[in-house]
Amino acid sequence: MTRPYFLGCPQWQHPGWNGRLPAGESPLERYSRVFNSVEGNTSFYATPSRKQCEQWRAQVPEDFRFLFKFPRQITHDRLLKGVDGQARAFLDVLAPLADVLGPFLLQLPAAFGPARLEDLWRFVEALPAPFACTVEVRHRDFFAKGEAERALNRGLRERNLARVCFDSRALFAASAEDAATREAQRKKPRLPVHVLPGDTSPVIRYVGHPDLQANRAFLAPWVERVANWIAAGEGPYVFIHMPDNGDALALAALWHDMLAERLPGLAPLALGRQVKQPGLF
Repeated sequence: MTRPYFLGCPQWQHPGWNGRLPAGESPLERYSRVFNSVEGNTSFYATPSRKQCEQWRAQVPEDFRFLFKFPRQITHDRLLKGVDGQARAFLDVLAPLADVLGPFLLQLPAAFGPARLEDLWRFVEALPAPFACTVEVRHRDFFAKGEAERALNRGLRERNLARVCFDSRALFAASAEDAATREAQRKKPRLPVHVLPGDTSPVIRYVGHPDLQANRAFLAPWVERVANWIAAGEGPYVFIHMPDNGDALALAALWHDMLAERLPGLAPLALGRQVKQPGLF
């Protein structure tokens, strides 16, 4: 697969995807025949074994990229304090995947505020080459356009780190008429979308509206921005979430089709026919 940007979902398997993914010997292999990236959310909750990592490496092509999250014990429990040993052990386990690792997702909780920025800089500066990360913040001061946000953005630029763009506007524009949407609105942060221009690959995490077509208005501005990033050779990452991720493939296909209208040479996703239209039944 050759694609000028990275597209993926927050997982590589879901029971609702079975009829749409190509044949393959494992869920990851089937997924990687359509998508060239994935959020490694499982590592937030539990570190895989080295053997698992070896198996995963054998199931994906060379142009595939995993963006694993650092374990919650590092980011949420310890807030990056005194975690050098844990971080080294985590990176050692993932070493078999070294050539297919994108930047790690360093997702920081709302409790990680401006007073802790020096801990962030110490952590990212201690990462051994070639490992890198992209940073997602949740503290509201980092979205207030004041000195705290300027200090964050300045530090990220100085270290050539991307700031994750987490876009949940479509999700919160939905009326929570189903359990999946109510649960997603309960769990996901509702924060402004702030884009930090830089010299490293941008990362977008988009959480969709449960009505598939309602996403068009929210995705349209991203089409132009991502197209410009592609034209500049920045290799952006776009990750597609839905309240029920069984519907994520349909939204990924819609997004990719919208981008292909802007970039006509973009090959279509190799997905099977959509049986159920999310939000319509």
